[in-house]
Amino acid sequence: MPPGKPRVLVVTRNLPPLRGGMERLNHHLLRELAAAFEVRVCCPHECLAALPQGLVGSGVPLRPLPGFVAASAVKALTLAVRFRPDLVLAGSGLTAPMARLAAAAVGARSVAYLHGLDIAADHWAYRRLWVRQFPALSAVLVNSRHTAGLATRAGVPAERVSIVHPGVELPPWEPALGAEFRQRFGLGDRPLLLSLGRLTARKGLVEFVEQVMPGLAGVLPEVVLAVIGGEAVHALKGGGGGQLERLQASIRRLGLERQVRLLGEQDDRTARGAFFASRALVFPVLDLPGDVEGFGMVAIEAAAHGVPTLGFAVGGVPDAVAEPRSGSLFRPGDYAALAAALQRLCAAADEDEAARLRRRDFAAEFEWSRFGQRMRAVCGAVLAGPGGLGAAA
Repeated sequence: MPPGKPRVLVVTRNLPPLRGGMERLNHHLLRELAAAFEVRVCCPHECLAALPQGLVGSGVPLRPLPGFVAASAVKALTLAVRFRPDLVLAGSGLTAPMARLAAAAVGARSVAYLHGLDIAADHWAYRRLWVRQFPALSAVLVNSRHTAGLATRAGVPAERVSIVHPGVELPPWEPALGAEFRQRFGLGDRPLLLSLGRLTARKGLVEFVEQVMPGLAGVLPEVVLAVIGGEAVHALKGGGGGQLERLQASIRRLGLERQVRLLGEQDDRTARGAFFASRALVFPVLDLPGDVEGFGMVAIEAAAHGVPTLGFAVGGVPDAVAEPRSGSLFRPGDYAALAAALQRLCAAADEDEAARLRRRDFAAEFEWSRFGQRMRAVCGAVLAGPGGLGAAA
């Protein structure tokens, strides 16, 4: 590493091969920071082999959670003493206290990237021992305007909060993958809706199937909802386990076996094919106390494939969907309006490629390279000291 680069220690639980939006974000965060800083990583043992090329990491146990918390605190402190970072960055709220402890030990600045649930989680111990520490950080990075509001209400001074939207990688434009997906799963030319992501309670998929799919199937018997994703087995927030069983039970009770296809977890090529084959991504997120959708990266991924997102304006989702440019959002819980919009969309003729490419232009505004520019600018401003963060806003 060339001399003179500022040093950054990143402490996180969320990295590949664990799956999810936070894991992808932290992977790109490391890669983008490494372009300007000398980076070291404290993360679960399982994640070390998947670190971006050239990065050095030290591992701790992923499970049980109390073991991870204790081990990562000790490891981060040890790494800080050895590495002497200028800045210690937590990849989520969970590791913010460890980052703050390690930074204080060596006189470094401390930063955390917070998602909505990092602040809104309603577990009493987490709120007392974690959330109360956020105002003491040198800076807080958040994924949306909604999360920024949560942070300031939690006591973080507004001047220390910076919005850094998650990013997306624009895929090659390969509509033929859609035909490949349809053939593989025997979908023919049926109008296809897509749900993609981990099955958690706040995603609202069970409620969508119960409230929307029977009526939609009654008007358009050929419509099909493809569900790609599995249980959130590594999620900290409850509500992941059991969602698949609930969904299966609703499908059987309502006789929707032909209209709802549960495809489980799939590789990236299959997911891309699903996007290209779909009329819309459905994102019927619930407005649950203590469980918030901080941004909605899957909506940006849909736009990158030219697909509109239809769902509810909950949490940080409005930051990820530009109406009418990349989709439509409705009042939380307004299933009638959502169903009517989906019916119109599925009954209409196929869109031309130009319309889909316009959504891709919107997604391009969130490319990971732009995320990296923003992340490096904010971290550089934090290192510059008081007043620097305001200049980067």
